[in-house]
Amino acid sequence: MKKIAVLNGPNLNRLGKREPEIYGSKTLDDIASELRSAFPDTEFDFFQSNHEGALVDKFSELAESDTNGVVFNPAAYSHTSVALRDAISGAGLPVIEVHISNIHSREKFRHHSYTAEVSKGVITGLGTDGYRFAVAALLGTA
Repeated sequence: MKKIAVLNGPNLNRLGKREPEIYGSKTLDDIASELRSAFPDTEFDFFQSNHEGALVDKFSELAESDTNGVVFNPAAYSHTSVALRDAISGAGLPVIEVHISNIHSREKFRHHSYTAEVSKGVITGLGTDGYRFAVAALLGTA
């Protein structure tokens, strides 16, 4: 059985409540339920933190595990965090970066992603469906 980690960065614990006109009405729990239903033969490890260091620590933990890949929504940290860029690079795992909104159609500071530079791929602007597409890509079923 394949094991996929799904990591989410700051403020994503507020999905469904925070700026629904941008991020929609689904919560992280809704996304987790949809992924479990869509990929019943896959084991998932879901993790969210508003703290950069906790996400760095999680990548270190995953690097030492039997995880096959990571779906990562770094949120605002994608635009600021060299530490997360290095954690992804050092983990040696395939990572698909996901953004619910289209970061390229928003404020200019959101157009650059440090974490995308070391990710296998990036999905942006497809809403929460991006998580499902990212898992399919990691499993080779896309």
